[in-house]
Amino acid sequence: MIYTLPWADFFICFTVLFFGYLVFGMVGFGSALISSPVLAFFIPVSHIVPMLALMDLGAAVINVTRDGRKADFAELKWMVPLMIGGSLIGAAILLKTHPDLLAVFLGAFIVLYALYSLFIKKAVRHYPQKYIIPFGIGGGILSALFGAGGFVYAIYFAGRIEDKNRFRITQTTLIGFSTLTRVIIFLIMGIYWNSEIAITALLFVPAMVAGIVLGRHITMRIPKEAFFRFLNMVILLAGLTLLISNLVH
Repeated sequence: MIYTLPWADFFICFTVLFFGYLVFGMVGFGSALISSPVLAFFIPVSHIVPMLALMDLGAAVINVTRDGRKADFAELKWMVPLMIGGSLIGAAILLKTHPDLLAVFLGAFIVLYALYSLFIKKAVRHYPQKYIIPFGIGGGILSALFGAGGFVYAIYFAGRIEDKNRFRITQTTLIGFSTLTRVIIFLIMGIYWNSEIAITALLFVPAMVAGIVLGRHITMRIPKEAFFRFLNMVILLAGLTLLISNLVH
């Protein structure tokens, strides 16, 4: 059981979750991307996803409670239903095919996009609102297929919202909606009847809270250019993770 882990192992998990939620606190997603590969060495993989869903929901609630009024609800009122529709499409695809090849092409595209954003100088990009349709549906599909829709929404919001704090809380609010859906599904499936998952999440709450508080503090104080550069680095890491994990399998 996780709460009987040796102290050294527990400290490693606690530390990696802190850094995962530091990223979440800064850009509104990325906790699983940062922490899952390391947690898998110490915690059963079947426990990691529902545990992080609970913690992500808690992190989103804390952020929305503090800054929710700054979210761009004009974007969210369209993005949420598109995300739900995309998730249903993704679930249908998952039942009928093996999307590994799609993940490889997607990972390669995201890596190229992030490298382009990081290293090629260009005019500030501003997406027209009609782009919300492919980004919203596409993010939902990827969430259902690979649990990796956050960076797709981030690409869209980065092209629509110039204020870094407004971007962060809008992204966090959307991830909160997405995570709430997963938590409800896990609850209906009876996964949270396993008290070990809930206890594990509770033990790591201090790491989550410390991470998102420090992440918010950093975002509030760094220049906008540095914030969006960091965001593109996280998107690059997401693409590399998706690409490598599907190539090695």
